[in-house]
Amino acid sequence: MANRQMAGDPAKDDLLLLVDGMDRVIGQATKEEVHVRGLLHRAFSLVLTRNGRGGKELLIARRAEGKYHSGGLWANSCCSHPRYGEELITAAGRRVREELGCGAANLREIGSFIYRAEFPSGLCEYEYDHILMGEMETEGEIRPDAQEVSEVKWVTGEELSRMLTQEPQLFSAWAFTVLSRSLQVLKADED
Repeated sequence: MANRQMAGDPAKDDLLLLVDGMDRVIGQATKEEVHVRGLLHRAFSLVLTRNGRGGKELLIARRAEGKYHSGGLWANSCCSHPRYGEELITAAGRRVREELGCGAANLREIGSFIYRAEFPSGLCEYEYDHILMGEMETEGEIRPDAQEVSEVKWVTGEELSRMLTQEPQLFSAWAFTVLSRSLQVLKADED
């Protein structure tokens, strides 16, 4: 398996890790090929937290309208894919800086799951998704990359639960699992 990244458009040409149902690497394919053919690949979904109004808050992000799928929908703080040879925590730290313009600390994995979602565009997301949680590194300003994120919002667990229940159409396919697990972990951490 060659360790190579293709030049060109990273939204299409980045090489993703193909995995089996046990998350063992079995190959590589471009991001475009993975989503056109619906190939199972390794991904991560990160939720950032901070101490806020009366307790912990979670950062949710609205995907940019121009994203190749799920544009305009709310999701967790940051989503992406590790590169060949890159550890999940390292990849998450890299992507949170690229997407949100801030740092993350105390990153940890809190679960994983496989999901498959097909989109009207004909693309398919089929991911072995590792759920990561961490804290925003500083209380400084978040500066999202407009190509990735159109809006961010800090919410309490109660606010997030209400949004997921009352407005599910506003969220991406994977957000329910990622955010529900994050809420469970926050509650357990408080107890």
